[in-house]
Amino acid sequence: MIRRRPLLGAAALFAPSVARGQAAWPDRPIRVVVPFAAGGNADTIARILQPRLQERLGQPVVVENRPGAGGSVGAEAVARARPDGYTLLIGSNGPLSVNPVVQARLPYDPARDFAPVAMAMQVPHCLMVQMAAPYRSVADVVAASRAQADAIGIGTAGVASATHLSLESFKAASGARLLHVPYRGGGAAVPDFVAGNLPMLFTEFSTALPLHNDRKGRILAVASSARLPALPDVPTMHEQGVANFAAASYVGLLATAGSPPEALRALAAAMGAIVAEPDFRSRMQAMGGEAAAGALATPAGFAAFIADDLARSRAAAQAAEIRPE
Repeated sequence: MIRRRPLLGAAALFAPSVARGQAAWPDRPIRVVVPFAAGGNADTIARILQPRLQERLGQPVVVENRPGAGGSVGAEAVARARPDGYTLLIGSNGPLSVNPVVQARLPYDPARDFAPVAMAMQVPHCLMVQMAAPYRSVADVVAASRAQADAIGIGTAGVASATHLSLESFKAASGARLLHVPYRGGGAAVPDFVAGNLPMLFTEFSTALPLHNDRKGRILAVASSARLPALPDVPTMHEQGVANFAAASYVGLLATAGSPPEALRALAAAMGAIVAEPDFRSRMQAMGGEAAAGALATPAGFAAFIADDLARSRAAAQAAEIRPE
């Protein structure tokens, strides 16, 4: 008994530290890295998620912008972070689906280095033409592009951008003969389009919607699985003969691979509840997007979506003969 007392005392002293080591996650602030500059789509979504995550997780959530290399700088920071669930990534097409195809020395592996939590939202891509153009359907565009001696110009957000790769997939699926005109961002193409210098745009629905509503252009088709509530009269690509064609820019939440299961479960539960909120869904719709639903709002479903989108990007890059640099 005499010899056991020191051991019992040591155990009593040790017990509080064990309890502290097993504290419920989270027990300190969480950092969310946006791999782009402030003001863009990914940053906007991060700012909308931030107070909602704080409320549901019970800890401060700090948004940090780390732009560079098309999103690779910020993505690498999260990939190399301590896998404790306290450093998260606002992921999108660029760092997850495009950069792995077009950057030869990517400093991370999107499949190995991240644990997908949930998609937040996606913005379908769409085909927009000038108001005065005679085209009333995708079939009209395809027929005209094949009949003309010179290819019809169509603008995107830039070489190897998400909309460029979607355009190449559309051309392969429809047979359209279109001349890619790259810009430095989707918004950069708008002035030329509005001025009548650019016949068409292949862009995000959120960029095209204000132009459509102001009658500065006409959306012919959306690359979504179903018609969008914001423009229910505009048919999908699939409805217009481009079978099963879908393309979108997406934003979601990911953690560093190897983060504790309890952290990933808590994050997934929080995100699942957030994307189901009527206010969140209405805000996404007002932005021209769609809040994630069903499997896309789960870790497994989001992971499968990223893998599929990466495969589509690889195929589109090969079709366009884009080489990694």
